[in-house]
Amino acid sequence: MFKEYDVIVVGAGHAGCEAAAAAANQGSSVLLITMNMQTIAQMSCNPAMGGIAKGQIVREIDALGGYSGIISDKTAIQFRMLNRSKGPAMWSPRVQSDRLRFAEEWRLMLEQTPNVDFWQDMVKELIIEEGADGKRAAGVITGMGIEIRAKSVVLTNGTFLNGIIHIGEKQFGGGRASESASKGITEQLIKLGFESGRMKTGTPPRIDGRSLDYSKMEEQKGDENPSKFSYTNTTALSEQRSCYITYTNEAVHEILRTGFEKSPMFQGRIKGLGPRYCPSIEDKITRFAERERHQIFVEPEGWNTIEIYVNGFSTSLPEEVQYKALKLIPGFEHVKMFRPGYAIEYDYFPPHQLSLSLETKHISNLFFAGQINGTTGYEEAACQGLMAGINAHLKVEKKPAFVLQRSEAYIGVLIDDLVTKGTDEPYRMFTSRAEYRILLRQDNADIRLTPKAFELGLASKERMRRVEEKMVASKEIVKYIKETSIDPSTINDYLGSIESSPINQRVKLFSIISRPNVSINGLRQASKELEEFISKYDEECVEQSETLLKYEGYIEKEQEMVDKQVRLENLELRHISDYKAIPSLSAEAKDKLNKVKPQTIGQASRIGGISPADISVLMVYMGR
Repeated sequence: MFKEYDVIVVGAGHAGCEAAAAAANQGSSVLLITMNMQTIAQMSCNPAMGGIAKGQIVREIDALGGYSGIISDKTAIQFRMLNRSKGPAMWSPRVQSDRLRFAEEWRLMLEQTPNVDFWQDMVKELIIEEGADGKRAAGVITGMGIEIRAKSVVLTNGTFLNGIIHIGEKQFGGGRASESASKGITEQLIKLGFESGRMKTGTPPRIDGRSLDYSKMEEQKGDENPSKFSYTNTTALSEQRSCYITYTNEAVHEILRTGFEKSPMFQGRIKGLGPRYCPSIEDKITRFAERERHQIFVEPEGWNTIEIYVNGFSTSLPEEVQYKALKLIPGFEHVKMFRPGYAIEYDYFPPHQLSLSLETKHISNLFFAGQINGTTGYEEAACQGLMAGINAHLKVEKKPAFVLQRSEAYIGVLIDDLVTKGTDEPYRMFTSRAEYRILLRQDNADIRLTPKAFELGLASKERMRRVEEKMVASKEIVKYIKETSIDPSTINDYLGSIESSPINQRVKLFSIISRPNVSINGLRQASKELEEFISKYDEECVEQSETLLKYEGYIEKEQEMVDKQVRLENLELRHISDYKAIPSLSAEAKDKLNKVKPQTIGQASRIGGISPADISVLMVYMGR
């Protein structure tokens, strides 16, 4: 019934969907296997995409030819650019999504993608064969006992590997509410020499929006002029739905504490570590006991549904405790609950067992992506899926792996962090993790990555042409601002209106735009000549040009840092099989280097416990 596929993708969450699309769009024949065709790209937790650093990742996925940005734009109900009060390196787009339409659009996009086939079944085992270079993945065996062969396999199992759901003292197997766990793969991989661990995540209760009193909450509207994620011709929102903010209080906390004796987290029934930066409500009131209240975001799940996501109230306490506590939150006095929150514990595989291409070191042609690698979040999973799908295709084609450097993308930072540093708690991306974040802004992801997508066959000539036009336009605007002067009589009224010092003589526009409160759009209102010139360009180019002008010095310094680091990234270490044979290395360095097997000197320098002296030894050993 089945041919031999180029790539089999196991799991159809955010990682699996991007992996299948990427491999197929490069020309591979792909089989996407999921336990339930009705839950492809399900938003298991909050109905939103993007956010701090995560928004940059979605833009990067889009620039590389992935689908997440397009789907997010098509199904958004609200758009906000976060951190506008800070510098542009911190700006992060975020959309509130229509949960049902998001999953529907993803499925329709995949169904319309040539080379993608589907099969509904559980994968219980991998087909592993001995090759010339050791063991290699050669397909899968499903729960029905069907053997399906492939040249490469991508595992994106999410929270399903031996998943256990906890609600108070109740616990039952499951990978998601009302969905079965997946068994067999973990046990097989451990026998093959893999190291595994347990992690935990959680979700809040879902409630009936008709039972809430929004007059007691703060309304949180979308941006007045909403932007969008994708660099393609998706449509920006013309209408938006509001979210709302309310707060817990001491009475809520007291009710929650009554359930601690039945809490699976406090009583030790949950062994896995949960996400540090998205703690449960019971964890919050314990860790931050001095706080009298915690913020709750009331988020609609779609345009028409009455279902509400209670962001900030993730919990695994007994359902009756959850309900009593919710009723004491302002606006929730008459709340009706659709289903309680729960925690889920699942298997993952510490990511030091991967190469930077996301191929496993133990088994060739086998790739891991998403929560199986210890990450948390749709965006983190999706970008790993994209990279695994690209590299699974390249491996089949016997082409070099595609790896993004830390200086090229947040995706590069994420994968390098996972593989080089490892993680023993759910990994979440932040802007602070990227040392080159001024270069890795959300506005220039297309300029950074679309040329790479074009080379991979994931971007069309038309899309590449638009990026080149944008680059030319930005250069023209920057050149004009740097070379054009302006009179005091033209500009001083505008400067006075923003409480900026007036000028006494004709000066270059560049010296004005460098001031903190000055914007190109503000200057346009003062200067007809500038307005005439700028009106030829779209807002995206104008905004990017302003960033390049205002942060020119910082961008140049960061680029100099990148250029120095690149020299280390180009020094390969692949030929060293056993670091214990290098006598001058410290004992810790020998252990860490043998565990991670870094591909370059640059990667080795980022491993915890590797000192500058150890790097010097490696450089000498390599004849440098």
